[in-house]
Amino acid sequence: MENLLRVLLNTFIPIFVAIDIFVVLPIFISITEDMSKVKRQAIVRESVLTAVVVSMAFVALGEAIFRILGITTDDFKIAGGIVLLIFAVLDIVKHGEERRKPTGKMGVVPIGVPLIVGPAVLTTLLVLVDHYGVIPTLISLIINLIIVYLSFINAEVIIKLFGRGGVAVISKIMAILLASIAIMMIRLGIENIIKK
Repeated sequence: MENLLRVLLNTFIPIFVAIDIFVVLPIFISITEDMSKVKRQAIVRESVLTAVVVSMAFVALGEAIFRILGITTDDFKIAGGIVLLIFAVLDIVKHGEERRKPTGKMGVVPIGVPLIVGPAVLTTLLVLVDHYGVIPTLISLIINLIIVYLSFINAEVIIKLFGRGGVAVISKIMAILLASIAIMMIRLGIENIIKK
């Protein structure tokens, strides 16, 4: 039981950091501020459902794509770590809304993809599946998407609670954590290649 909780924590935190709800929330509010409560709730449901479907499909097809292309999991750890590190550095040096401000119509795109589930989340999912297995990764993904759902439903309350400045500070801390996770992934990939 203790081992299961540790694995769930190890899979939950990277996904939570990659989604970065503290960057996503202010953008979500700016996109939906002119909508009625009913319309906003419909968009929340649609966007979270889209995030679930895209994530599950990516996890299911990821391994098959690896086999077809001849990519090892260590190759992906290093490449994925570099990609996550770039995202983290961009979040640290730029304003989050500036980088992730979506364009196009509302609904499935851009809120579900790429706002909730973007390249950083998809990369994290594949690495976690390889390292900890499918079940713990999917459980942690679902828990994270429930948090996203509840945060979107109560978005204005959360922003008032932390203030926009507080949300920005938390987002920068999340970016530093994401950078640390990225470095760990690169290190593990290199260590495994050297051992072989």
